[in-house]
Amino acid sequence: MAIVLYDPADRESFSPLTQTRAVGAFRMGMLTMQQRWQLWSNQPVFLFTAGYLQNLYPAIEEGAHIWVDAGVLPDEKLLHAILHLPYGQAIQDTQGIIACHINVNQQPFSLANLSPQFTHVQTIQAANRLQFAWDLFRQNDEQARKDYNLLTAGKTSAALSHTNQLIRPDLIFVEEGANIEFATLNASTGPIYISRNAVVMEGSFLRGPLCIGENSVIKMGARIYGATTIGPNCTVGGEVKNAILFGYSNKAHDGYLGDAVIGEWCNLGAGTSNSNVKNTGGEVKIWHHSTGKFVLAGFKCGMVMGDYTRTAINTSINTGTVIGTCCNVFGDGLTPKVLAPFTWGTKGISRYEFEKALLDVNNWKKMKHAALSAQETAVLKHIFETVQ
Repeated sequence: MAIVLYDPADRESFSPLTQTRAVGAFRMGMLTMQQRWQLWSNQPVFLFTAGYLQNLYPAIEEGAHIWVDAGVLPDEKLLHAILHLPYGQAIQDTQGIIACHINVNQQPFSLANLSPQFTHVQTIQAANRLQFAWDLFRQNDEQARKDYNLLTAGKTSAALSHTNQLIRPDLIFVEEGANIEFATLNASTGPIYISRNAVVMEGSFLRGPLCIGENSVIKMGARIYGATTIGPNCTVGGEVKNAILFGYSNKAHDGYLGDAVIGEWCNLGAGTSNSNVKNTGGEVKIWHHSTGKFVLAGFKCGMVMGDYTRTAINTSINTGTVIGTCCNVFGDGLTPKVLAPFTWGTKGISRYEFEKALLDVNNWKKMKHAALSAQETAVLKHIFETVQ
């Protein structure tokens, strides 16, 4: 038996992040959704997503598994109920099915088709679910604290150099191989976790909750405060607040990034900044792909950026902006609030030529000793042809 994290029915609510990945591959707190379920359950965890994305992930083993809505965030009580779910039964809350124990027999997974097969459906108190892409940074603080306890239980942090200034060192965990010198780490506001082979350069100011992923580099003089999640192989400088970088992305220079989610293989040019608060102090509206409307997203909401997107130097990103996959963003003044996938520029907007886009993505990947796979290329082709 394994756990299979399946995309919520309304996966478009998480666009553009779901244009290139399963919801179970989202990163928040100090882990991806898949990693979190693996650590909580001690079971193998597979991902089930849209058909054009499924080849990005290992094939799901045959047999009966516990299928779990990937947008659900586990806690101990819910995890116990899910892991002890008898075959043929399901758990639901007022928003629908949370998990079911079933054998799908290699047929496309559909709750509507499977529900008549359930012998019993238990209704429980509402689970904590992600509903929108911006929920990732809104819930990042709480999740980072839980993940820190999960990751550090029974473990001892590597020693930090005496050149560093530490506040609440009991809430700072550093993996072996991390290189940190002449930095200030303040965990009085939340825990700090620094992964192996990460580099924190001199003069950096770090304030928790904060997670820095494996092989990531924090540039000299960076100011990063919680709750911020920096995935693996990122380069980050300037000022960052309550932001998530999924991985392999760069914000290497000065500029402000706040209340934002940045996908993989993105690059924010020097001086790029985003607004996260309206000048009026009013509630921010952001584009919701699922309904095709602007919706309210709270008083602080910066931006959501899809994979493979890059901004030119000094780009000024509007409050509550959604930027699609594989865009080349440049132009005077504030950006539009919505940019479709493969957008080229922002004024007199045109479209990226597909082969040119692939060439440029590969150029960026080479900088981190990687290359586009055939599966990734097929995904980008699908987005280019079908997503507007």
